[in-house]
Amino acid sequence: MAHTVLYMGSSPQAHREVTLSVEPEGFENVWLEREDTPDEVRAKLAEADFIVTGAISAEQIAQATSVKLIQMPGVGYERIDVEAANARGIPVAITPEGTIVGVSEHVVLLILAIYKHLPEAHNALKAGRWIHNDLRHVALMLEHKRVGVLGMGRIGREVAKRLRGFDVDLVYYDVVRQSPETEQALGITYLPFEEILQTADVITLHVFLAEGSKHLIGAPELGLMKSSAVIVNTSRGGVIDEVALYTALRSGRILAAGLDVFEIEPTPSDNPILQLDNVVVTPHMATANRDSMLKKSEACYANFNRVLRGEAPINTVQPYKAVEAAVR
Repeated sequence: MAHTVLYMGSSPQAHREVTLSVEPEGFENVWLEREDTPDEVRAKLAEADFIVTGAISAEQIAQATSVKLIQMPGVGYERIDVEAANARGIPVAITPEGTIVGVSEHVVLLILAIYKHLPEAHNALKAGRWIHNDLRHVALMLEHKRVGVLGMGRIGREVAKRLRGFDVDLVYYDVVRQSPETEQALGITYLPFEEILQTADVITLHVFLAEGSKHLIGAPELGLMKSSAVIVNTSRGGVIDEVALYTALRSGRILAAGLDVFEIEPTPSDNPILQLDNVVVTPHMATANRDSMLKKSEACYANFNRVLRGEAPINTVQPYKAVEAAVR
């Protein structure tokens, strides 16, 4: 008898084919479609043994009468009602596999794109302008810059590993300090939160969007940063006060920002941040790649098989309100 996996995201066929290319025997997949009626949605929830989703409500969880595990194919689970799932004895798990590498690579991409003025150079050359010397006085090297990592979880550690090769001065802050052995292995130094804000050339954010981290970076924090500082956000848009960030960028209070996430997603086309020249933006795509999709799918099915063998799933989570913010 095959076990039913319900995918609640309505994905393009090409994405489904990649995801299912590593589906093991013993499973069959069902997808929610945009045109599904409420009755069809309820029926699909009722027949699911496992659910793959980034968002599910308490009402929908109540309709999933046979589900054994809810798997988030990423790490940001704020739109999953974990409390409702736990009340029914349903574990909720995240999928760091594929996520941590994709995000950490994207951080480096954004930093270098800002420092090397990649968008300007690319757009100019595409438009037929050879600006060989035009950016010489503003482009920068990453070497010897101080990079502050705010939040030293899985992704923060992977970012540190990749940045170490650029010969930067790595510092971090987290409410849970790493062991001396980990700090030494990563070549990273613990500093107080405000000292990182005041001294870092680049700040990269890697925190949960929880009550304690909402607008973690606002006008006061931006006011502490160097005028030459760059901030990168690949965690969640709500970690930064977007209005305050716009003001700081437009006024030159800080140098630039690299953003993969926004407070409202998709961000409106008239978001004023998109009109600034000192911002490099991407549409929440740090892990949107084929390699990541394959790793995530393999990890999801591995967790399903653990449950079927009577084992506990890995990477389970607690309700967001019970999770202390990584940085306060």
